[in-house]
Amino acid sequence: MTDHDLSKPDIRQANDCPPLPATASTLDRVVYWLGIGLGSGLPRRAPGTWGTVGGLLVAIPLMSFGFLPFLIITILSCVVGNSICGRTSTLMGGHDNPHIVWDEWAGMWLTLLPMSYMGVADSSFWQNISQTSSLIALLIAFILFRFFDIIKPPPIGWADKKVAGGLGIMLDDIIAGIMAAIVWSILYSSVLSLAN
Repeated sequence: MTDHDLSKPDIRQANDCPPLPATASTLDRVVYWLGIGLGSGLPRRAPGTWGTVGGLLVAIPLMSFGFLPFLIITILSCVVGNSICGRTSTLMGGHDNPHIVWDEWAGMWLTLLPMSYMGVADSSFWQNISQTSSLIALLIAFILFRFFDIIKPPPIGWADKKVAGGLGIMLDDIIAGIMAAIVWSILYSSVLSLAN
């Protein structure tokens, strides 16, 4: 167990989201709200799951811009996530508080990249996204990401325990998102090959 694990709340219990310090600057207020996923990380129970739902709901309109813009947004979310999560953690007074869910947003967006690339989200995005097959694809992506984020198989568990700071908060979710994206792609390709 590392030192940063000691200040982490027990996620098996309901926890209140630490309030933003009254002395926080305007920039800190913006960073804090991004860190808690615009409020999607506020629930006392399962804030990571609720944060992932928030990230998924934000991703749907972002995916409608096409693959390249969504890829750029996703990469930027990972890069700035180190600062967002690190600063939010400092404002909350502990490492990797479960109410910090920007990392879940970025991880979920990474999971959705193959879906965006493979044309499930194309020029007729809003027609496709309302089809049952697209909704199932989104649901499977969500379940896969939550599975990897919760179970934390290697190397996710290693990153969660050994890497500190904003990078440590982000890294396990980035790896979980990549692993979920790979599994989603394999499942999608398998279904397509069986259909042909």
